[in-house]
Amino acid sequence: MTPYDAIPGQGPQALTDGFGRAVTYLRVSVTDRCDLRCVYCMAEHMTFLPKAEVLTLEELDRIASAFVALGTRKLRITGGEPLVRKGVLGLIGSLGRHLSSGALEELTLTTNATRLAEFAGQLADAGVRRINVSLDTLKPDLFRRLTRGGDLAKVVAGIEAAQAAGLRVKINAVALKDDNAAELPELIAWAHGRGCDMTLIETMPMGEVEADRTDQYLSLTALRAELESFWTLRDIPLSTGGPARYVEVAETGGRLGFITPLSHNFCEACNRVRLTCTGTLHTCLGQDDASDLRAVIRAGASAEDLVEAIRLAVAGKPRGHDFRIARAAAPAVARHMSTTGG
Repeated sequence: MTPYDAIPGQGPQALTDGFGRAVTYLRVSVTDRCDLRCVYCMAEHMTFLPKAEVLTLEELDRIASAFVALGTRKLRITGGEPLVRKGVLGLIGSLGRHLSSGALEELTLTTNATRLAEFAGQLADAGVRRINVSLDTLKPDLFRRLTRGGDLAKVVAGIEAAQAAGLRVKINAVALKDDNAAELPELIAWAHGRGCDMTLIETMPMGEVEADRTDQYLSLTALRAELESFWTLRDIPLSTGGPARYVEVAETGGRLGFITPLSHNFCEACNRVRLTCTGTLHTCLGQDDASDLRAVIRAGASAEDLVEAIRLAVAGKPRGHDFRIARAAAPAVARHMSTTGG
């Protein structure tokens, strides 16, 4: 047992921000790299981080485990694409010890599924029970264009492998007015027909990309109204730890979530923070706040020093984000989603 291996019911006082919100959910980016180049997420020609700036797997474990000791109940591994990081299954397996101890409720993953067929069984063995898969279209040509070269067949095979391994799969799709808006009902029905929950996400103004996001912004409030013209949507109190508000679709029997950072702010009950692969802690997705935990641990910090740095960062968590969509406006934050992590 390390100084960061929490014992249920014992250990330091739980993390609380300056507005009284308990922070119990940490999203951990293990890499800024990805094998796709989704048009709303990355620039076509990305410059990725040098290896020396990226946390080692041991450093990622140390920081994540410190959060668990402080009451974090859910860890989500993200990227970039997490499964392109060499050795990431070893990290996930190591973090699984917190599931065995009862200190952690859930260890999950967000992936584009291109390598999921290879790793699904190992993820299940490590204690992962549920994953999110990013998928915006079922049209191979459109998928190839949106991802700048991706193969839809690999993603579908990955989803099938995950389900065969016993993993529950939720499909995440970014709603794009000019590309997949008309297809979203079909995508929802496809996901529900495979036993997958589905979540729709409004495009977020993060990082410079070639396109003007104003052109692609689709309000999910308006989309929900359209869906209700032919489906029966019933609000349900489901919470998976994230910002989605869920409904049940009577006609498909499946659950549908809406993540609406622009049309409906979801900050009032925010319980999550994000650790980038460089060790920067962001307590808000839509603010430029940042605390350098890499500098803390590489300066020889003790367990107590790291805990104090985490507490100080979380205490400054903003009340909410400042996302907005406006033509020709700069992104709300300069960093790309692939750098922030999921």
